[in-house]
Amino acid sequence: MKYKATKCICMLSFLLICFLTSCPIAATDYVPEDYVWTTQSKNSSESMPCGGHDIGMNIWVENGDILFYVSRSGMFDENNTLLKAGRFRLHFNSNPLNHSTFKQRLCLNDGAVYIEAKDLQVKLWADVYSPNIFVTIHSTSKTDATISFESWRYRNRQVSKAECQQGSYKWLIAKDCVTYADSIKPLSDRISFWHKNHDYTVFDFTVNREGLDNIKSQLYNPIGGLKFGGTLYLPQFKYIGTSTGQYASTDFKAWNYQAKGIKKATVSISLYDSHTQEIRITAQKSSLQSAKWWHRYWQRSYIIAEGDAAQMARNYELFRYMLGCNAYSAWPTKFNGSLFTFDPIYVDAKCPFTPDYRKWGGGTMTAQNQRLVYWPMLKSGDADMMQAQFDTYLRMLPSATARTQYYWGHQGASFCEQIENFGLPNPAEYGKHKPDDDMGMERNAWLEYQWDTALEFCSMMLQANQYSGMDIKKYEPVIEQVLAFFDLHYQYIAKKLGVKPLNMDGKLVLYPSSGCETYKMAYNPSSVIAALQTVARQWQAYKHDSIDLIKKLPNIPLHTIKGDTCIAPAVVWARIQNVETPQLYPVFPWRVYGLGREGLNIACNTYTKDEHALKMRSTTGWKQDNIWAACLGLTEEAMQLNKEKLANGPYRFPAFWDPGYDWAPDCNKGGASMIGLQEMLLQEKPNGDLLLFPAWPAHINAKFKLHATGNRTIEAEIKNGKIQVLKQ
Repeated sequence: MKYKATKCICMLSFLLICFLTSCPIAATDYVPEDYVWTTQSKNSSESMPCGGHDIGMNIWVENGDILFYVSRSGMFDENNTLLKAGRFRLHFNSNPLNHSTFKQRLCLNDGAVYIEAKDLQVKLWADVYSPNIFVTIHSTSKTDATISFESWRYRNRQVSKAECQQGSYKWLIAKDCVTYADSIKPLSDRISFWHKNHDYTVFDFTVNREGLDNIKSQLYNPIGGLKFGGTLYLPQFKYIGTSTGQYASTDFKAWNYQAKGIKKATVSISLYDSHTQEIRITAQKSSLQSAKWWHRYWQRSYIIAEGDAAQMARNYELFRYMLGCNAYSAWPTKFNGSLFTFDPIYVDAKCPFTPDYRKWGGGTMTAQNQRLVYWPMLKSGDADMMQAQFDTYLRMLPSATARTQYYWGHQGASFCEQIENFGLPNPAEYGKHKPDDDMGMERNAWLEYQWDTALEFCSMMLQANQYSGMDIKKYEPVIEQVLAFFDLHYQYIAKKLGVKPLNMDGKLVLYPSSGCETYKMAYNPSSVIAALQTVARQWQAYKHDSIDLIKKLPNIPLHTIKGDTCIAPAVVWARIQNVETPQLYPVFPWRVYGLGREGLNIACNTYTKDEHALKMRSTTGWKQDNIWAACLGLTEEAMQLNKEKLANGPYRFPAFWDPGYDWAPDCNKGGASMIGLQEMLLQEKPNGDLLLFPAWPAHINAKFKLHATGNRTIEAEIKNGKIQVLKQ
């Protein structure tokens, strides 16, 4: 698609906050509106998200029954599939939910789902501070109820070749690849369920395939022998036996518990793993403390808009809720569905697999996609939630440094693009190597020589310190070792290809390198140079000490298109492999060019005249054109692209976006959408001065509370074309 280019200037005059004083307008607590359905759902694709701590639930009402899936971050099996705990079903014999007064309500301010009809109310929520789920039942008249724990892992399940994307084997899947049965133990008023990984896992397979058996003891292994599961507590229910059935495309076995003549009841699910033991708390305590946390969460930031932009702001908010459900996890929110995947047959009819399925793996992290989930947390004031992603890199660091030393004999940390939760390249996408190959390089047309995405997470760590004052001392080795890798490795390669480690100007020669997955066998790609320049300078400012690497970095390559200077993808490249636009990465995430910066016209020329940039323009999935348009002050384009990006998804819940290039709900699309909207409202100059509504149409009223560097919080609004600072 093509968009009319506008002059690369702000539609509105920017305000420099450092010269403004706060207006005497009283700030009031922000309370997000409930999200409500008044009809039941057809299937799990019409589910509603709910969660907290590191738990996600898909909740829906179908044929009078309340059903919900339970997921928890870190529940990786032997194949590195992210398993669900199971499906739970609540049935009332009198079918009260079939009444015309039916309502299913997501109360964002409480972080809970309420299901109501006639004289019945059922509340479901996850505790924010511990891995617990609660379901409370309140009825004005006595009712009989049945609760069932439904498991498709009641037996071993062969993983088919078509199904192999859910784990880490992918197309290397062995004939005997199995998702092993859970252990399930029913008692009179509770049922326990758990999964215990075998000692041999895809980690061992990967180590062997990548020639690292000699240093295996130095490598991080989070899945070997891992145990995870939970207990469903049903104090007023009694076990009545099992039954079987099929939901969507998968058979299951149900363990059923019944209560007779109840008016009030509370059931709970406590989850645990090898690292976090079961913690029991009361429903009353959980309800109070969790609601209080969600109240505070919504005070951190908000975006409100009117007219055509109202839906953008609303869907931004709904997706931010989904991110909050994994606030205190040990593992990051996954780009390919987060904790809210549903039966895959409703995403793709060619995928009649179990509810555990998602494309692009469970323990595998595609870094280019994953980063988009976390960038918006800086401006939304959710830097504390970024620690799950930062800690993941910290845990993987020993593997990244050990493999670098083993393969190439120098220091530094090589974090690849398609990386496993244990820090090694995905074994399938690692490729097939010959004896005389460079074993550290991924023999993959998309992924070869791509290590620079790790620099984005290093920058996030440094900016989390700038935005919120986060203590990042424990992450310093990650930043130090990633920068060291680029310095040492490209000198190592230069000395292998020739005699001198640096060029005639004393600069690094970044070859072979890669402009994302797109410009391959590249010489000095602009995205990598901009990344190194930015992170090295941020690191130098943080350390208050000079960084030798800065002097070795080449300039961002430029070229001319129809007489205008543009950012080049690289000096030269051999082929174009994918559909990314890395020549605009110096705009975002690296902010070398943009509003309030030198060379704005160069970046605008690149956006409007580079034929590859124009050809690749899209709002699908992880595409970033909406962000670049906002960063360059292209108001019309930014509004159009962000409206498309934040439009309702194809499923019933608006922020459940289509799979795009990955899987549903598409969370890298959600993250890119959040960033784009934030950039329309608030940007920052290199000296810290703020630009308010820099790419926002003057005729659309809007209001926001967002965060900036220096631990600053800004509340402002535009009303009838006039900008006013409400609080700073």
